[in-house]
Amino acid sequence: MQQVAVLGSTGSIGVSTLDVIARHPQRFRAWALAANRSVDTLAAQCRVFQPRYAVMMDPDAADTLRAVLEGECDTEVLAGPEGLQQVASHAEVDAVMAAIVGAAGLPSTLAAAEAGKRLLLANKESLVMAGHLLMAAARKAGAVILPIDSEHNAIFQCLPAAQAGAPGLEGVSKILLTASGGPFRSWSAEAIAAATPAQACAHPNWSMGRKISVDSATLMNKGLELIEACWLFDVAPSRVDIVVHPESIVHSLVQYVDGSVLAQLGNPDMRTPIAYGLGWPQRIDAGVAPLDLVALSRLHFEAPDEARFPCLRLAREAAAASGTAMAVCNAANEIAVEAFLAGGIGFAAIPEVIEATLAAVSPVEPTSLNVVEAADRDAREVAAWHVARKGDRPNPGGEK
Repeated sequence: MQQVAVLGSTGSIGVSTLDVIARHPQRFRAWALAANRSVDTLAAQCRVFQPRYAVMMDPDAADTLRAVLEGECDTEVLAGPEGLQQVASHAEVDAVMAAIVGAAGLPSTLAAAEAGKRLLLANKESLVMAGHLLMAAARKAGAVILPIDSEHNAIFQCLPAAQAGAPGLEGVSKILLTASGGPFRSWSAEAIAAATPAQACAHPNWSMGRKISVDSATLMNKGLELIEACWLFDVAPSRVDIVVHPESIVHSLVQYVDGSVLAQLGNPDMRTPIAYGLGWPQRIDAGVAPLDLVALSRLHFEAPDEARFPCLRLAREAAAASGTAMAVCNAANEIAVEAFLAGGIGFAAIPEVIEATLAAVSPVEPTSLNVVEAADRDAREVAAWHVARKGDRPNPGGEK
């Protein structure tokens, strides 16, 4: 019986994780659940799964959850980042699903790595911000890192003699990350600039949270995944290519020196990579329907257009600059996306804010978590200043 801590249990990845866990009650237990402030959803999950701990990032929400659960289950409610780190590193935990979106997930993800856990990594920002620190901590503590992003999970499956934390790269010439292209793949630059938050969040293939959906629409999600791939598989950015694949059936590919290309295919359902991570090295039922290639009939591929989607270029430049540049890029993106979703800036302003922030905040060597968090704070302040300036302009796409 594996004891699993699901950090971000009320989000789409967390809900899918609990679905897989429920299919294997003799193999996995949801030992701890964590969320930000979704009291009703977390309370319902606690009633079903009866975890030992529930964590709410928001202290007021934690108080409310305690009152709601009183007399219904024996779950102990913790609060704040300290609570997250406590359950992520607890001696009784075997596996940690790191599915908290954004920089907020970094401390608990790092705590799980330092404690030597099986780390199911869905929080790509942890590697983007502090890849050197996270990978070093995992090596030192013997943590097993299994990528849960569908693309990185696919790459892991296609590598030779893949071993968690030390995938083989023998004979590999390139890694090919696929991208759906998002909802604006065929839109003109003018139409994209006027896009609304509702349009940006309407992903054609995947059911995701609003922030990740906007990242997919700007292609920043693919830029962050490029950085993540470099850390996970120890490759230079020049060895990672992006390929737009609208159907989201081929989740990524590995190209070999002999001309072979291996791909992992499947229906666009996150339960597949989640089940692979939970069950590795075995494969377990995920509740996902098998792929019908005859019904699918055709697959399409094309190159990304970095002129219409400059966030991809900005992520590559941050990766090339190294140091804390990647943390700065991530922080600026989070601030810009938050402002866009709130109606404060237009869609086209997102890459403008990121580029201006990268130009203003010089990267330094990320020697510690404190250094990374300081760079993150500085970038957020600079990005917020640029957002405020752009907020004075007309915003045709915003939803006030």
